[in-house]
Amino acid sequence: MTTSAPPPVADAPQDPAAAAPGLTARLDALDRITAAGSGRLAPSLLDDAAVLLDRAGQRLRLSGDHTVVTLAGGTGSGKSSLFNAVCGLELSPTGMRRPMTSRAHACVWGLDGAGPLLDWLDVDKRHRYARASALDLQRADDSLQGLVLIDLPDHDSVQAMHRAEVDRFVSIADLLIWVVDPQKYADAALHRNYIVPFAKHAGVTLIVLNQVDRLAPDEVDECVADLRRLLEAEGLAKPRIVTTSAVSEEGVRGLREVLVDTVAARHARSERLAVDVTDIGERFLPYKGEAEPPTAVDAPHRDELMRALTDAAGAPAVAEAMESAYELRAADFISWPILSLVARLRTDPLRRMRLGELREELRGAFTGPTGAQQGEVDTALMDVTDGVITDLPDAWVRSVRAAARKHAAELPEELGEAMKEALPSFNQVPRWWWLVKTWQYFLVLVSLLGLVWIGLLVAYGVADVAEAPSGWVGESGLIPYVAVLVVCTLGMGWLTTATSRNLVALSSAKHGERMERHMRERIVAVAEQKVLEPINEELALYAAFRDDVDLVRGA
Repeated sequence: MTTSAPPPVADAPQDPAAAAPGLTARLDALDRITAAGSGRLAPSLLDDAAVLLDRAGQRLRLSGDHTVVTLAGGTGSGKSSLFNAVCGLELSPTGMRRPMTSRAHACVWGLDGAGPLLDWLDVDKRHRYARASALDLQRADDSLQGLVLIDLPDHDSVQAMHRAEVDRFVSIADLLIWVVDPQKYADAALHRNYIVPFAKHAGVTLIVLNQVDRLAPDEVDECVADLRRLLEAEGLAKPRIVTTSAVSEEGVRGLREVLVDTVAARHARSERLAVDVTDIGERFLPYKGEAEPPTAVDAPHRDELMRALTDAAGAPAVAEAMESAYELRAADFISWPILSLVARLRTDPLRRMRLGELREELRGAFTGPTGAQQGEVDTALMDVTDGVITDLPDAWVRSVRAAARKHAAELPEELGEAMKEALPSFNQVPRWWWLVKTWQYFLVLVSLLGLVWIGLLVAYGVADVAEAPSGWVGESGLIPYVAVLVVCTLGMGWLTTATSRNLVALSSAKHGERMERHMRERIVAVAEQKVLEPINEELALYAAFRDDVDLVRGA
């Protein structure tokens, strides 16, 4: 009897737990991918990943000492006869009419721990059978202990529920055995519905060419060669093909040997799950992208964002207004009091606007959405994302843009609050303003006293209205000197005002710059928290996603 089944891989783990760490890490990565893809990737793909995670979790929690092997095939392929031949008992009905096997039948070698596994497989208890731990084969050490062999309904059954049963088991079995016969091994339904979709599962797929007793020896080789060619053309790499005949015990020896080796290796469960994980990992590749993603918003785009948000909030205009308010406020302290008194006697529209209270009015102006222009904010958010989405897949382009706009509606108010916090209170003024004001009033007092002195000198020394009480007020010759004193005092007041105004001009410019810097610092803090952090988190999530995709694929 010919066989073309290759021996087990030499470096395959002999303990199922040996493969668990790598598989567990890949499943963990798939779980992270599924979480990261929520709301970003195709829901159908995420659903398939969730189903695989659930199935893998359940299978790994069940017996690792048992290997689930399914016998599947079409009507008349002889799979039920093959099932009975391997089991050594007539357990599954056989025949050529359609369908014969209506429910899955399971034969178990070694019952310890098999119950929960069979419950999970949903095998009816009426169709569960147990066998001894060893078969009477040529070698005494040949053992199928740990094998769960399942005979499935026909995949080409006219009953939809039968086909659904086959589909369910094909998706969860540890080892897939497709039984074909010499007449229908090229059956289109089998190849289209199962061989091609599961071509990547070549490592856990076995093709059994049954009923070779009907062929001559040279015809068997021709059938095997043609079947191999067909399978390879459909993407099944290095297909394992075994020839069998259920009419004699020798006819199933090759199949038994494969089953013995598979059960002994105990890696079919992990290998099947690993292939499934790799397969679904490949489906995430379109969302991975080829270029290395940026880890954060680069400095030029960050600076441009800050400038745009600063302009949108009107920080330069507010700083200029604050500078003007500073100068107006200073005028109340450094101006020559006499000129200020004259000015107050005139109608002053600026005073009527209460510019002395400008800061408090400005502080109240940033409490609502008018603190910044929503349109300018939206433009700034779009511009900052343009610098990081160039090489990202479309799904992640949308997610990065969504992250940037996560707080777009509240940004104007946040910027307004930041501006408000940057404005200082108005109760404090520089000490030198008070010194200048005190000096100015002192000069005013001296000027007034000088004028009074001149008046007394004129009254007593010139008009001689009465006898002078003292020479200081009766000597008319002092008038020029007192007049000079008054003129000098007025000149000192004017000079003090002019000098102070120059100083105020310089300090007001610094005050405006300081206010603008404070507003920028607070705007930067808002932008970092509300815009840059969400974008950077999304980019970090994408970078982790790319690494996890490679891990899931086993790359």
